[in-house]
Amino acid sequence: MIVKTDLDSCRKDMQAFIGKKVTLKSSGGRKRLIVQEGILESCYPNVFTVRCAKSNLYSEMISYSYVDILTRAVEIDVDNGTRIEIAQ
Repeated sequence: MIVKTDLDSCRKDMQAFIGKKVTLKSSGGRKRLIVQEGILESCYPNVFTVRCAKSNLYSEMISYSYVDILTRAVEIDVDNGTRIEIAQ
């Protein structure tokens, strides 16, 4: 069971990487893997946002919940090779 302290520690760990390039991997269903690359923009109480550059003129802002990380629905790799994992 995920409790508030788990979410708080996850948010604090993520805040250390604000402004860094990250790679997000999530399941797209039917054996598809969705990979997004971008800059970790900000961390809010329940979600974090990543700005992904689609082209020179267009950038996309995506948000994920900390629960996605805790349930391992999303994997995050920081540009320097660090994988963000939260032990429960």
